[in-house]
Amino acid sequence: MPRIAEVRDAAEPSSDEQRARHVRMLQAAEELATEKELARVQMHEVAKRAGVAIGTLYRYFPSKTHLFVAVMVEQIDQIGDTFTKHQVQSANPQDAVYEVLVRATRGLLRRPALSTAMLQSTSTANVATVPDAGKIDRGFRQIVLDAAGIDNPTEDDNTALRLLMQLWFGVIQSCLNGRISIPDAEYDIRKGCDLLLVNLSRH
Repeated sequence: MPRIAEVRDAAEPSSDEQRARHVRMLQAAEELATEKELARVQMHEVAKRAGVAIGTLYRYFPSKTHLFVAVMVEQIDQIGDTFTKHQVQSANPQDAVYEVLVRATRGLLRRPALSTAMLQSTSTANVATVPDAGKIDRGFRQIVLDAAGIDNPTEDDNTALRLLMQLWFGVIQSCLNGRISIPDAEYDIRKGCDLLLVNLSRH
């Protein structure tokens, strides 16, 4: 009976050339998932569009889950960069965080197929085998901390942020599934910020 190959740890790019290939692979995956649903995106298509060998793609992304979790990491990084360039001036942390999350939500919903692919992959990724999943959590947490103006979060702050992240992902998924409208999604995010962030410490 043939042995089933184990999924190897993902390699990290270490040279400029490798980083350029890494970016091309992520861009190719993003483009293909914008065009069609995740189940129809094939790894060989990603490799072909990125101009790399299939073995190179699997070296950095051992599975499609690894690949689209990495795409989600890039999206979270872009949200953080956008916030840094266009910081929201608000009187309280709830308003500031709400504005950042609503902007991010609108951006994600503009490309529903891609967002569905990223959320499906993220929701099934075990951080023990897909370490990039942890980068999503840390990136989201930092975005909210920066928006709220918090440098040294308490344990209660961290709990509130974790709950808000779960709420945000759930709201986006419900909107993508057609279960709630975009106005309802934005209202739910507003209520989530008001309820969960009311006691945030600002220090």
